[in-house]
Amino acid sequence: MLLHERLKDYNIILGSASPRRRQLLADCDFQFTVAEKFECDETFPATMPVSQVASFLSQTKSKAYPLKLSEKDILITADTVVIVDNQILGKPKDASDAFAMLSLLNNRAHVVTTGVTIRSASNTHTFSVDSTVRFRKLTDEEITYYIEKYHPFDKAGSYGIQEWIGYAAIEGIEGSFFNVMGLPVQRLYTELQSFISH
Repeated sequence: MLLHERLKDYNIILGSASPRRRQLLADCDFQFTVAEKFECDETFPATMPVSQVASFLSQTKSKAYPLKLSEKDILITADTVVIVDNQILGKPKDASDAFAMLSLLNNRAHVVTTGVTIRSASNTHTFSVDSTVRFRKLTDEEITYYIEKYHPFDKAGSYGIQEWIGYAAIEGIEGSFFNVMGLPVQRLYTELQSFISH
């Protein structure tokens, strides 16, 4: 039996406001509901290794979900971070912050890590996936154009790979493209198979 058929017995809840994650989960043919927006403190310990931050934040979001889960509920939460020079690039505060981030990513490679937590009433499982993304050399004019037209202020690292910058600037990716969009759906698919088999 296909996974989406097996999951019909469950209430899948996506604990994310991201339209990209919603689209990616829907494209797996999963039936799910999107959780109402809930408060979550997304700070992390300053001493935490950057490779662990995305997983930590996905767990934090899962714990912050305000409703009690029943046995047939499966909550999915995720967090995506951009890592360059051993530092985390989150969402930009404004256009100048976005310009600074994209200038830092310009003409080099960086790592995108998405942490995902799957939780039911009795079980919790967290995993993370890394992808390496390489940008060609962009001009200041190109960076400004992207920011002014696409307003990437809700995106880690100030860019969306599915937008203009992904077509015009990204030379290559090692790993999952969808992970860079915000949800490593192939890995999530196999992890969900294991999760409901236990």
